[in-house]
Amino acid sequence: MKRVTGIGGIFFKAKDPKALGAWYKTHLGIDVQAWGGAAFRWKGPDNPDGGGTTAWSLFAADSDHFAPSPSAFMINYRVDDLHALLTALRAEGVQVEDKVDESDYGKFGWVVDPEGNKVELWEPPAGM
Repeated sequence: MKRVTGIGGIFFKAKDPKALGAWYKTHLGIDVQAWGGAAFRWKGPDNPDGGGTTAWSLFAADSDHFAPSPSAFMINYRVDDLHALLTALRAEGVQVEDKVDESDYGKFGWVVDPEGNKVELWEPPAGM
């Protein structure tokens, strides 16, 4: 079974997400959108037509989206089969959150690494 196939997103907390987003847009050219982030499209061997996306997004410093992790960042990894991977990780003794979100944006699950960092696992829908 394939596990991680790429990076789906990088998310981090900011004291002032709007101001920091404007800084990244002005100085680094990241096309920060009104929702607080940007989407980078790319091609790869598994998607030669360019269907891959990596998200970059800012969250408020007091956001609980990364809980239970005290970290100011969270990385989202692309996976092929979220439910199978979560089952395997549980069997390996990994701390896996019970919650799984499924929507038009794909399937999302979360684990916590040995240093307490929350990690998001994402099975994207076709074309993303």
